[in-house]
Amino acid sequence: MLRSIFAPFALLALCPVTPSFASEISTHVLDLARGVGGAGIPATLERKDEDGTWRRIATAQTDANGRIRSFGEGLTTPPGTYRISFDMTRYGDGKAAPFFPEISVVFRASDDKAHYHVPVVVSPFGYSSYRGN
Repeated sequence: MLRSIFAPFALLALCPVTPSFASEISTHVLDLARGVGGAGIPATLERKDEDGTWRRIATAQTDANGRIRSFGEGLTTPPGTYRISFDMTRYGDGKAAPFFPEISVVFRASDDKAHYHVPVVVSPFGYSSYRGN
């Protein structure tokens, strides 16, 4: 009897779970020229203090698909102005001299319970960003 009651819960324990945190910030680098995610790109997340200086909050590196799903479990991101900076000199074989060696995207987070996804689409001589979901 107990076995049949707990069997569904045992199956749930085997399912992978990707946590979703309130006020989470994520990003995705998409290489438009090659049609792939930008793997292995270091990124720094900063928050602008009241005096105008930038304070580093976290660093991460894009995964094989070009994603950073979270800059850290338990990271709190209160409303404010944020910047994600990507070190494009580390992209690809690391030997290229990209036209944009660093890409910085500045955005405002106004809701401390919202998820902010900030993708960047790159090509050899340009880039674009938008608020994703």
